[in-house]
Amino acid sequence: MTMASDVAMVEEVLEKGCLQRDDLVRLLAAGEEESRAIFRRAAAVKKGCVGNKAYFRGLIEYSNRCVKNCLYCGIRSGNANFTRYEMTEAETLHAARFAWESRYASIVLQAGERTDEAFAAKIEDLIRKIQEETRGELHITLSLGEQSPETYERWRRAGAHRYLLRIEVSNPALYGRLHPGDGRHSHAERLRALGDLRRLGYQVGTGVMIGLPFQTVEDLADDLLFFRDYDIDMVGMGPYIEHPDTPLYRHRGDIPPLGERFQLSLRMVALLRIMMKDINIAATTAMQAIDPMGREKALRAGANVLMPNLTPVKYRSDYLLYENKPCIHEEAEACKFCLESRILSVGDVIAYGEWGDSRHYAERNGVGAN
Repeated sequence: MTMASDVAMVEEVLEKGCLQRDDLVRLLAAGEEESRAIFRRAAAVKKGCVGNKAYFRGLIEYSNRCVKNCLYCGIRSGNANFTRYEMTEAETLHAARFAWESRYASIVLQAGERTDEAFAAKIEDLIRKIQEETRGELHITLSLGEQSPETYERWRRAGAHRYLLRIEVSNPALYGRLHPGDGRHSHAERLRALGDLRRLGYQVGTGVMIGLPFQTVEDLADDLLFFRDYDIDMVGMGPYIEHPDTPLYRHRGDIPPLGERFQLSLRMVALLRIMMKDINIAATTAMQAIDPMGREKALRAGANVLMPNLTPVKYRSDYLLYENKPCIHEEAEACKFCLESRILSVGDVIAYGEWGDSRHYAERNGVGAN
């Protein structure tokens, strides 16, 4: 079979109204020329369905204290090789004000997982104060792990609008190989939390890692189908990058090279844009950790959200989920200008002052997107 016929076959598959598992497995294994055809289609879908606007989500890495001990994560509770921190209220409000004054319109408050009442109350208070400081104009996304429905509801009433809870993998058996069997890590509990978030009215986001040990291309196809079946509003996913202070690091010889993980991640972004035309998809920092142009390439492949880091520089080296995280010494203002140039270089425009709600969420709920 010639290269031209391979590309034609890919284009024929992409013409289908609804991609099936076998289609996705075929497309995820695409070669270089076939991948270009996938990226072209994703770019056309993005332009036609969500336009060329890129939305900023100012990232505040509030704390690296975590009760979970996930086998892939650099800030897992069992890692003693870095300093634990929690930002002060003043530091957090300062970061939120920077986002507001810079017209980002949205922030992401992220931290390691904790479920104690002191933490829940502190986050609730922070949400209210951020809303007060920014006149209710700053959209707040939380990424704070599994919580009780009552805690999610408290935070929603305080003013949080979106919630990002990555499942990491949709395959329960694979999930079990990536987490210790200590009773704190449950795939079913993760799904319960996603259901609670949807029921409580959040815009719900999730995501997966790509290129993990033990992971197959079939697993990745199932991840894409999971996003569609669960009617997810926003997705943040990227390549798995190993961290030396994790148990999973010993399997680093059993995973694809970084370049292959990156290309596979681009195909995941592109296929998701084709499958779920009106959701928000992040160009994640992990993409840039592998390829200096990683986030630009993700934008071209269908992504429409970026997360400039607003965390004080003094904390960033202690919030390393993986190795070689970029921009850890870059102040918020410099990060802003860097991402502006990246966005403009691919022909997108920055949607300053717009919340950038998921059109998918707005359509499902019969509300207008901002």
